[in-house]
Amino acid sequence: MSAVRTVIRGGLVVTAADETHADVLIEDGRVVALAATGSSAAASWTDARTIDASQKYVIPGGVDGHTHMEMPFGGTYASDTFETGTRAAAWGGTTTIVDFAIQPRGGALREGLDAWHAKADGQCAIDYGFHMIMSDVNESSLKEMDGLLAEGVSSFKLFTAYPGVFLSDDGQILRAMQQAEHNGGLVMMHAENGLAIDVLVEQALARGETDPRYHGEVRKALLEAEATHRVIKLAQVAGAPVYVVHVSAQEAVEELARARHEGLPVFGETCPQYLFLSTDNLAEPEFEGAKYVCSTPLRPKEHQAALWRGLRTNELQVVSTDHCPFCFSGQKELGRGDFSKIPNGMPGVENRMDLLHQAVVDGHISRRRWIEIACASPARMFGLYPKKGTIAPGTDADIVIYDPHAEQTISAETHHMNVDYSAYEGKRIVGRVETVLSRGELVVSEREFMGRAGHGAYLARSATQYLN
Repeated sequence: MSAVRTVIRGGLVVTAADETHADVLIEDGRVVALAATGSSAAASWTDARTIDASQKYVIPGGVDGHTHMEMPFGGTYASDTFETGTRAAAWGGTTTIVDFAIQPRGGALREGLDAWHAKADGQCAIDYGFHMIMSDVNESSLKEMDGLLAEGVSSFKLFTAYPGVFLSDDGQILRAMQQAEHNGGLVMMHAENGLAIDVLVEQALARGETDPRYHGEVRKALLEAEATHRVIKLAQVAGAPVYVVHVSAQEAVEELARARHEGLPVFGETCPQYLFLSTDNLAEPEFEGAKYVCSTPLRPKEHQAALWRGLRTNELQVVSTDHCPFCFSGQKELGRGDFSKIPNGMPGVENRMDLLHQAVVDGHISRRRWIEIACASPARMFGLYPKKGTIAPGTDADIVIYDPHAEQTISAETHHMNVDYSAYEGKRIVGRVETVLSRGELVVSEREFMGRAGHGAYLARSATQYLN
């Protein structure tokens, strides 16, 4: 179905590059033109559905480059399906996700990709792509990387964590990076020293330290920094770029900054939970801290300043969510009496754009930097720009009308994620998504959901554009 001709009038169009009072003309799912509000050009756009954006921001739909819908973990599954998770993303102003397909250990990359297509295709309310988690780096899977790139899977995630499940040794990581240097892929790294962490977990449990707060204590910041340093050096040996996911520790930011100051193609993301939450949450009584168990873990509050500084100085380029929700009841509770059995992951795909706008209100970042780290940079990093991540003639009409003055209180009672708690319960914020278009179609209209499963299209991505 071709989208209706639409004009968005009277808003402040905010992109990573500029801010301008302009009307936006949309035809056939794409932005056709922008013209100054009140100009003769804008006035000539008639015979179109009109959306009034007066006193509002008109921003690109968010691009969340790190989600885990329906992900298996620790004997259970992330509670959001591709249908519920992408619907919640749309409510929060995100119009593109890049999720992680998982290679089964001992199986082929293709097997994992096919399994994730089977979960997602026909179910998504917004557009989606895939990264590939390489659980088993060998000659066969290295060769497969080239074929996946040809069909738009251009990034590959490896782990220095989770021995026996996802961990790759340094030799495997180096081989994957060498292959990426050859084929133009981007290696993404979960950087924690998993072998050392397992020793500390075993020792903590032996001492009777079983509560959720010990999850943060054993996954030490120094072990995140060590692994970050190591994967940067391996990438340097391979001559390849590297993207470090969910950076949470000041010491890890310093490793990224040092490498970037040397001119290396090293990139990093952080997530809202590390910017707004801390080990104080992990220490909440009555097992409530389990709600905040994720890896890398939440850090003491003093780490937040380094993350915000990294975002302002572009030592960190992207804010994604690592959305991987598990219900407190029946899922997080699997770890009562043993923090190591708490499923690792938190909900957040619906909250990212709002929380980052609150960061604008609070003076941590500028409006344009908000759009850069939430829309434009992830689109560029993962080969989707300028189709996604900006508003300009020829781009997909993924557009959010955002009310910067509305106030809301985040709560599980009102969110749309399929999880029984909110990590930000009771947090009052300024700003709210009002209307969302995906390829010119209304998905959310004045706080009413209009979308449908199956509207979302699979996105074949090019190589990273962030090097250009």
